[in-house]
Amino acid sequence: MSRTSFRRGILAASLSLFFLTVAFAMPPGDAQKVLQVYFVDVEGGQATLFVTPEGQSLLIDAGWPGNDGRDAGRIVAAAKLAGISKIDYVLITHFHNDHVGGVPQLVARIPVGAFIDHGDNRETTNGPTVQGWQAYQQVLGTGKSKRITARPGDVLPIQGMRVRVVSSDGALIDKPLPGAGAENAACKSSEQRPADQTENPRSLGTLITFGKLKLLDLGDLTWDKEMELMCPRNKLGKIDIYIVSHHGWFQSSSPALVYGIDPRVAIMDNGAKKGGTPSAWDIIKASPHLEDLWQLHFSEEGGPAHNAPEPFIANLSAPEDAANYLKLTASTDGSFDLFNSRANKAKHYAPAH
Repeated sequence: MSRTSFRRGILAASLSLFFLTVAFAMPPGDAQKVLQVYFVDVEGGQATLFVTPEGQSLLIDAGWPGNDGRDAGRIVAAAKLAGISKIDYVLITHFHNDHVGGVPQLVARIPVGAFIDHGDNRETTNGPTVQGWQAYQQVLGTGKSKRITARPGDVLPIQGMRVRVVSSDGALIDKPLPGAGAENAACKSSEQRPADQTENPRSLGTLITFGKLKLLDLGDLTWDKEMELMCPRNKLGKIDIYIVSHHGWFQSSSPALVYGIDPRVAIMDNGAKKGGTPSAWDIIKASPHLEDLWQLHFSEEGGPAHNAPEPFIANLSAPEDAANYLKLTASTDGSFDLFNSRANKAKHYAPAH
């Protein structure tokens, strides 16, 4: 082979690799109906924005209050990237400040059609929680947005994906979902823990189905409630994407839950200084068929031994205002891409067999 032909071959191979990488980083074309999900960095709270092919939107939680409207600004920026100018539904999993606190600042920046929650605040002796609840009540009191109180078994009125409530206000679905109900062998390796008395076990948890793809978001549902939901029989069945409960803290993600749902991918909305407890991280990583664990931040608590590889982390270190996000682009056949805005790269996942 001549030197010129050799160089041309190397150039062609390099271009092929480049365009393959770009293809993974780009969402599928308009010919495919895709679900967009933005995992917004709110520094250890939660704000997850879903936009369906029909253009309907669901935001799960609104981040923290204060910080000069930082979290509301990041949510609105994600909405702009998704091509929407209002949020149809905002689901508040529970009334801790890192989940409901950003609501007043959010509604000041973008219209919200309706709020969905589990009912009244039950943690009435904690000052910040009461303040967050009262601020939320003031927003509802304006009458600009409807309110929906959801119960286990409800299917939320969102077009383009099926959102089924599996936990709310301490109650759980009483029957297995279709295709679920098998005995959960992982219950034997999960210790029993005392009932949590905060708002966390009141979390409004949902199983979201888009075609063949299943995503689970339980808010901050605690270990004791996970055991009720998954033992002795697994009421949820297997899912594809586990939005890690409670930012990856040790109070959640029992083996009974994690091994029972057997996710392909886990996505942790932790902060640098909040979440990613090594014991919870170990349980998730040991899940039998887990392909990857993605994180919004490098966890300082986790250290080098308990963090995902750099390509799977959106924010590696200070400054905290980098606001890098993760984005899921999913198709109804069960395939999906996960994009890291810091690395400007995505990974493709073929449909499960």
